[in-house]
Amino acid sequence: MRICVYGASSDDIDAVYIKTAEELGEKMAKRGHSLVFGGGATGLMGGAARGILKAGGELVGIAPKFFDVPGVLCKSCTEFFFTETMRERKQLMEDMSDAFVVVPGGIGTYEEFFEMLTLKQLGRHKKAIAVLNTGGYYDTVGDLMKKTVEKGFMKPECLGLYSSFDSVDGLLDFIEGYDLLSVNTDGLKNI
Repeated sequence: MRICVYGASSDDIDAVYIKTAEELGEKMAKRGHSLVFGGGATGLMGGAARGILKAGGELVGIAPKFFDVPGVLCKSCTEFFFTETMRERKQLMEDMSDAFVVVPGGIGTYEEFFEMLTLKQLGRHKKAIAVLNTGGYYDTVGDLMKKTVEKGFMKPECLGLYSSFDSVDGLLDFIEGYDLLSVNTDGLKNI
């Protein structure tokens, strides 16, 4: 399975986040999965890539051409695709992936998570979305989602469109056991 991982590109963070991303990549490869990612050589993107490579897995990088500057992109990818824009990059990542994993990151990672969540709510895909909640990083996002339901801005069933995990193994078990056919998004949005 090709699993897309969205996450931080910065190295200026606590090393536990990068180490966990490396663990994720390594365990993905050992379980026979490949990584689709934003092509970054640093941060959690670079960590996941190093983990995949350590275990001999396939690595598919996708980045806009303007990211092709020294030190930014992972040069060890099995395949690398360049796009003109960030929007094209995200579309290609979505199209090439069977599931989505969100690891800690900043505004770009949030945007990618919420876009995949919105598209699933709208019935545009039925793929698994899993959040790796390293060190409770996404606890406040979970609280925000619950508040969104409580205030009537989102239907309660939307909380089931993604799952959050504290462990890499639990997350991968979820993705491997995920049943696309059981996903029903009817009535989650009035369109």
